[in-house]
Amino acid sequence: QVQLVESGGGVVQPGESLRLSCVASGFRFDHYGIGWFRQSPGKAREKIACVSGRDMYRFYGGSVNGRFTVSRDNAKNTAYLQMNSLKPEDTGVYYCAADPHCESYSDEFDYWGQGTQVTVSS
Repeated sequence: QVQLVESGGGVVQPGESLRLSCVASGFRFDHYGIGWFRQSPGKAREKIACVSGRDMYRFYGGSVNGRFTVSRDNAKNTAYLQMNSLKPEDTGVYYCAADPHCESYSDEFDYWGQGTQVTVSS
């Protein structure tokens, strides 16, 4: 049974940091890219980062480039999203998802986690 489980969300103040984790099971983890997506209130779901299966390629969306870092540990079947210099506009539900290709559109990703809430507020 395929599972992706996110954790690490919470409430922080602007300028602070959080690290999200995504633990996967039920599929060949190193054969899949892991994407991170954000769903903010009133906005479309946004792909903000992705790391390829062997970590040869990383993608960042313009809104997070330079502040967020995506990584993975294939020995632990876990991907991470380190979020620094958080802003109120980073507030939303963060999802990890798996697909063989990071370049895929969000609705093409094969497997999804349940999401974790991140709130950035003073």
